[in-house]
Amino acid sequence: MATRELREVAATARFVHISPRKARLVVDHIRGRSVPEARTVLAFSQRAAAREIDKVLRSAIANAETHPDLRWDGDELVVSSVYVDEGPTIKRWKARARGRVGRIHKRTCHITVKVTRLEQIKPLSKPAPKTETPPAAAAPAKPRATRKKKEVAV
Repeated sequence: MATRELREVAATARFVHISPRKARLVVDHIRGRSVPEARTVLAFSQRAAAREIDKVLRSAIANAETHPDLRWDGDELVVSSVYVDEGPTIKRWKARARGRVGRIHKRTCHITVKVTRLEQIKPLSKPAPKTETPPAAAAPAKPRATRKKKEVAV
């Protein structure tokens, strides 16, 4: 049985100064969408992480269009996978009252976007339609047991 190879083109932005948790909220909206639709979602998102993710998505599209073996059209691509990994945390100190100190965690992340062609994605196979049996051929239904209602004293 011949297996069909899934060709993907990736782009990664490393050490982005955004919390991974905040970036994952935006990334979940574009996973599995077509590239024009994903760009529209990112353009109208009000989160700051959307700009950084859009930069990575544009880079992945440019990689796919300029790859010498592929030469894919950017409008025919689909975001096959996108994920955010945690980067190093920069630790800083802030002076607090009575000689104490408070820790500040400046979190970073690595954003990876992978795109592939639309026709390489296998459509979800629909289950076979259920055939209904005619009522005459169906087994006779059991009579339902009726419960007695409780009498309430007034």
